[in-house]
Amino acid sequence: MSYLATAIFLGLFLVGPTYFGWQDPAGKVSIALVTTFLLGAVAGYKAKG
Repeated sequence: MSYLATAIFLGLFLVGPTYFGWQDPAGKVSIALVTTFLLGAVAGYKAKG
């Protein structure tokens, strides 16, 4: 499951702006993606024990 989450994150981070057509001149979408990924990783780690 973590491989799937990593693949989705990389896909959104690398080709998301082209595929979905969003504009991100200030980098806020990229920062939100990275933050979401990191918080998900921490939550998964804590839930695992």
